[in-house]
Amino acid sequence: MDLALQVIKNELDAFEKHFKTAVQSRVPLLDRIMQYIVKRKGKQLRPMFVLLSAKLGAPVNESTYRAASLVELLHTATLVHDDVVDEAMERRGFFSINALWKNKVAVLVGDYLLSKGLLLSLNNNDFNILKILSEAVKQMSEGELLQMEKARSLNINESTYYEIIKGKTASLLASACAAGAATTFQNEQQVEQMRLFGEKVGMAFQIKDDLFDYGSNNVGKPTGNDIKEKKLTLPLIYTLNNCSNKQKREIIYILKNENKNKTKVQQVINWVNDSGGIEYTVSVMNQFRDEALAILFGFPQSETRDALEEMVRYTTDRKY
Repeated sequence: MDLALQVIKNELDAFEKHFKTAVQSRVPLLDRIMQYIVKRKGKQLRPMFVLLSAKLGAPVNESTYRAASLVELLHTATLVHDDVVDEAMERRGFFSINALWKNKVAVLVGDYLLSKGLLLSLNNNDFNILKILSEAVKQMSEGELLQMEKARSLNINESTYYEIIKGKTASLLASACAAGAATTFQNEQQVEQMRLFGEKVGMAFQIKDDLFDYGSNNVGKPTGNDIKEKKLTLPLIYTLNNCSNKQKREIIYILKNENKNKTKVQQVINWVNDSGGIEYTVSVMNQFRDEALAILFGFPQSETRDALEEMVRYTTDRKY
């Protein structure tokens, strides 16, 4: 991401100041937690997509920084709540909020972040940006709940999988690109193109995450974790659709009854690798990547467009 970081270096520095201001609180406990969150921030991919999508149209402005802050506030709120739901003790190698301050505080912190994001937009009359991001929050909730529902019955096909990841992951990245573009582009069609671009990138991003579950890379979560949580992702869906009835029954039995058994989980991983499930999933991921690039290349060539291309390729080539 070297080019992207170079192209928006000044804008990222300014964004960090905006974000720190956005999360400030007069409650000492909240302020300590907010400082902890700011210090352990991740790669900031979503704010970067906001800033680059805006810069593709015109120079970044104050509305762009508010859009980037709103995206990061919403994303952080969902991560805090996810850690409570998943009973996760770590996030990005650090203790999670619920591990340090317990579930009740973590839920309230997530609510606080969400409210700060809403007020940031409302107080500055950024109604269009708020509408774009509110739609993403709705889709994210729907995607997560759909995945939970299907995990209970283990009844999921390829189209349902795409519906799930479009909601839970791609919707926020799509909204990040649309929100950024909406602060500089005057043409609504171009804003919609950037939304669709972000959606394609988000689909590829989540498929890459799902592939990590079947590899050996140290990516911050144990290999086979999705299997243990009965999540049917694309590599496994492909395998179930392309194996014998006997093997299918064995896989379903392991998912339902032996999903905590490391030996059995590894056996499923081996079957997925042997069936061609990994190769098929990589090909689908690359198709979404190429569709995103085709949309991007519809815009005039520029250093910003090159940086966005680099970001797209990073989503599929990353090692963690």
